[in-house]
Amino acid sequence: MQLSAKLLEKYNIPTPRYTSYPPANYFNEDFSQERIVAAFAESNLSQPQNISFYIHIPFCGKLCYYCGCNTHISKDQDQIKKYVETLKKEILMFKKLLDPTRKISQIHWGGGTPNYLPIEEVEGIMAVFVEHFAFIPKAEIAMECHPAHLSFDYIDRLVGSGINRVSLGVQDFESTVMKAVNRDESIIPIAELIQYIKSKGAISVNLDFVYGLPFQTTESFQKTIEKATEANPDRLAIFSYAHIPWLKKAQQKLERYELPSAEEKTNLFDIAYKTLTSKGYVSIGLDHFAKPQDELSLALQSKSIHRNFQGYCTRETTGQVYALGVSGISQLENAYIQNTKSITSYIKAIDQGSFAIEKAYFVDNHEKIIREVINEIMCNNFVSLPQIAAKYHLNIEQLKNILTFEEETIHQFEKEGLLTYSENRLEITAMGQFFMRNIAASFDPKMKTNLKSFSKAL
Repeated sequence: MQLSAKLLEKYNIPTPRYTSYPPANYFNEDFSQERIVAAFAESNLSQPQNISFYIHIPFCGKLCYYCGCNTHISKDQDQIKKYVETLKKEILMFKKLLDPTRKISQIHWGGGTPNYLPIEEVEGIMAVFVEHFAFIPKAEIAMECHPAHLSFDYIDRLVGSGINRVSLGVQDFESTVMKAVNRDESIIPIAELIQYIKSKGAISVNLDFVYGLPFQTTESFQKTIEKATEANPDRLAIFSYAHIPWLKKAQQKLERYELPSAEEKTNLFDIAYKTLTSKGYVSIGLDHFAKPQDELSLALQSKSIHRNFQGYCTRETTGQVYALGVSGISQLENAYIQNTKSITSYIKAIDQGSFAIEKAYFVDNHEKIIREVINEIMCNNFVSLPQIAAKYHLNIEQLKNILTFEEETIHQFEKEGLLTYSENRLEITAMGQFFMRNIAASFDPKMKTNLKSFSKAL
């Protein structure tokens, strides 16, 4: 599909990614430890009742220059061991607050590089969960892995510890690109890794790629995506590189190269989109693709996909998220609570029996409604305003007032071929998926008076 340069220029503006609503840069320091503990305890009374744990492992062997995550380059095994012991203490702090009848539906290991941890440390953390919590049948236990740090022995013990979904951060198969961004390539061929992981009993393996990096061309990226499909992953994520050098200083190193323009980036995603859909993968939300029989694809058909900081998930595995480790964000029905980014401060607070909180945000009733509308757009490419209004006992006009809804803006999107709009129901077109963040932002009252910094939409 051909996107006009005019549209690209118009919509390539700073826009939230909407992994939360409100976005994380609205979180603030207006909280007390007592209010945080109360929020965790009160979450027992909210839906969903399932528990999702996010574990942040910040450690990496070296710094990838494109990375926007909270990372810590370390070979200090004593520090890593102390951090792991602190994670275990934090798990037990949650155990005291959470209703024992609630069950874990999801555990997600993110980083950093979770598989940079010695495997016995992973096994030790998983053992604490198994000892102290109940799990739903077929709970999703996922880990983001750097392929360069995986061995067959590590995989054996990883799957043996309970990990049943593995996400391999390939980023690109082109050596020139990988050298430019300072990322090591996998020693074991990716297809072989996928085959081995699944042979050990994991139910799903997905591959992550980043577009918008130096030296990427449509030709090279098409080869990368074709090679990826030959490896037969269950899902793929094609993430847009977010250039935020004012926050992530290492990204300044990439400015010595010519980064792809907005138009070039869109062409990179377009070639990935065409290649994957031609191979039978289903486009999910902003940047994911899944096999037709995958539960995400089936959830899209029933418009029941959900999204949190860990990515897209189904209704069955969706839970309120309780974050462990530095920079992790707990996502409750009524609040977002973010841990400190400092390893030293984190260990000190947990050792003293306090949650290591840096920022929080308490969501009001109007924001919950806006959040649901934006999530429907970002997850299911669709939103029914009558359905949302009925759920919250509102009429359409009341809902539109809360959303500061602008009919003219929606009709403009429709005129540009980005969505269809009829009887207060909106559906995003294939072309509109490229501009999903812009469409979602039109339902966000905060963007009308926004003074925050965001990465560009494209």
